[in-house]
Amino acid sequence: MSATPVHGTWEPHPAARWEDAFLSGNGHHGALVFGDPDDDRTVVTHHTLVRPAEGDDRHRRPPALAGRLAALQDRLLAGDTAAAEEFTDGRPLRWVRPFHPAFQIRARRAESDRDPSGYRRAVDFATGVAEATGDGWASRVFVSRADDVIVQYVTGAGLSLDLSLDHRLPGAPAGLGVGHGAVLTPEGALLSLRARYPGSDLAYTGVTLVAVTGGTTSLAPPGVRVQGARSVLLLTRVRRHTGEADVLTEGRALRDLLDGVPGTPYEGLLARHLPPHRSAYERVTLDLGADPDERALSGSELLTRPGSAALLERLFAAGRYHLLSSSGLLPPRLTGLWTGDWDTAWSGAFTHDANLNLQTASAAAAALPEVTEALAALIQRQLPDWRDNARTVFGARGVVAPAHSDGESGHSYHFSREYPLHLWTAGADWLLKPLVDHDETRGERDPRTAAALAETALFYEDFLTRTDGEGRPVVVPSYSPENRPANAGWGTVNAAMDLSAARHALRTAAAYHPGDAGRLRALAERLPPHRINADGALAEWAWPGLEDSYDHRHLSHLYGVWPLDEISPYDTPDLAAAAHRALELRGTENDSAHGHLHHALIAARLRDGERVTHALGRVLDGDFFHASLMSAHYPHRHVYNADAAHTLPAVLIEALVQSTPDRLVLFPAPLPAYPSGRLRGIRTRFGAVLDLTWSPDGATAVVRPARTHRVTLWTSAGAEPLDLVAGEDRVLTPRTR
Repeated sequence: MSATPVHGTWEPHPAARWEDAFLSGNGHHGALVFGDPDDDRTVVTHHTLVRPAEGDDRHRRPPALAGRLAALQDRLLAGDTAAAEEFTDGRPLRWVRPFHPAFQIRARRAESDRDPSGYRRAVDFATGVAEATGDGWASRVFVSRADDVIVQYVTGAGLSLDLSLDHRLPGAPAGLGVGHGAVLTPEGALLSLRARYPGSDLAYTGVTLVAVTGGTTSLAPPGVRVQGARSVLLLTRVRRHTGEADVLTEGRALRDLLDGVPGTPYEGLLARHLPPHRSAYERVTLDLGADPDERALSGSELLTRPGSAALLERLFAAGRYHLLSSSGLLPPRLTGLWTGDWDTAWSGAFTHDANLNLQTASAAAAALPEVTEALAALIQRQLPDWRDNARTVFGARGVVAPAHSDGESGHSYHFSREYPLHLWTAGADWLLKPLVDHDETRGERDPRTAAALAETALFYEDFLTRTDGEGRPVVVPSYSPENRPANAGWGTVNAAMDLSAARHALRTAAAYHPGDAGRLRALAERLPPHRINADGALAEWAWPGLEDSYDHRHLSHLYGVWPLDEISPYDTPDLAAAAHRALELRGTENDSAHGHLHHALIAARLRDGERVTHALGRVLDGDFFHASLMSAHYPHRHVYNADAAHTLPAVLIEALVQSTPDRLVLFPAPLPAYPSGRLRGIRTRFGAVLDLTWSPDGATAVVRPARTHRVTLWTSAGAEPLDLVAGEDRVLTPRTR
């Protein structure tokens, strides 16, 4: 039995559904591994695979509304609560281009007489290897972070396999132009599949090098047949392109990977992959002192025990593994890096008004700069489109981020009367916040982040020109994702989130740009304060007369609590009390996973461990996780979605330790169900690494600072100064409650 947490999961049966397939990825390529010895399928994905638009593409630009903005502002400020519903160019709702899978690699046994009793499939989070074994047969799959290739290695006595690339996945369009290729080579064979999108000059091509040891290889269209082999190594890449791909050149590049590696080609490729993957994964670990017998259970069995410490350990580990594996070229989509269906829910998009932000919430504290860099890459790629949004919709300089993106375009075109997402101006600040947190952890400011912050502030300088009766700038039009006042239309004035984002963006830009600090801070200070409503709650709209709608999955108005530090029990206790009241009144609407965990993150900032426990329990009890330990959007594993899987580690970290550049909070929201444990490797925003150990007998925190600095230490006993000296460990013994 395991004496330490299990850094992987396993199942006694092959995956029957793609949602239960074990996952591997390097932030570019992804693999969904079924592990079926008779028909072993590995679905291949890539972050660039989004289906191009068909027909008229004019509506994939931001609407040209700047000339009508002043009139809209006049009407909203005069009390016309439905005015924003006419602020459109009349286009229909247009979803962003959908993410889709490429194809599946199939390895079918010509005949099967295996003993099913010895079967087991597993995925090792520390290596990224998904493995299926049994009856003298084994198949191992990983996606290399070093070589950007999907590696599958099948071993056994006298292997007889039919190998092919199969595009026939659920939802694949009938008009997809597919061509197969198979040629024999000295190593074994080279397989290819080209798929051209209907009505487009865009296509994608997958190439698989087949290297066979022993036995014979023959053509068996659309693939090849291997007979009597000892091992088969498959190396696969997929490229999206225009024109025609050079399959032979791609094949030679794959062949070159076999040269100069120590040991067998598989061992050599794995050895190159392990250092970047393992070092990232092992930076942070959580041990809750779980029962060794429960740690030994399969994932599906463990999921039937929602109160188990072993389950929470494994979900924490799986969440970090999947978040790392889906981040590279881009950060995680709504489905991470994986899907087995062309009809991916919500287009498999990047949703910026909550979901992507929640998924990346742990990046700084959980020591995953790979995730932050992937987010930075998305932002940098889209900044020109963000400038178009600001100019075309608002007539302003600077940048405005869209609420949805396919990873290619950053234009704001996904909106409707019920969801006027083109009016939302807080997105750039929220997306940049993890990059600012990362800069704080390392004590160095990224010039790319500095430049993006300057453009965000520039937008607010141009946009915040209208004032209220007291001469304070107002945000008009304003939108609180994805809610509306009980007594007004969707587009309004002074949504709490917009006010918090404007203040934060201006102040943060001032910190990065001292030469502009006075002007930017002055504008931030002129913004109106938050409003407390008749229920004693922080109002979702600070404009007088707008009534709250409490039953909603989003908690946009509490943006100042989390992820910002604008509202806290330490600096603004009255506002924190009002925010807590707002959290108490908030319903769960459609029971979405991201709503529950967003609630938990805010509750942790407000030092409410009971509310964190309840929200976390709704997810653990709600059957949200597949056997793969990837999650669903709704209870009972309805709609494959990475929100819960990727956000859960952030919830546990925030319940145990929080930091700002000048504050350390230990056990802000302790979870009574887990009285003992150890959290190792947490990064703080004042430049220290922290290990935390606790039990019913007491707690110990070891702080390893990289910078000399004084912070305020908060525990259940209150506040005290903590002087840190670079290179000198500090051992603290805080109370846990």
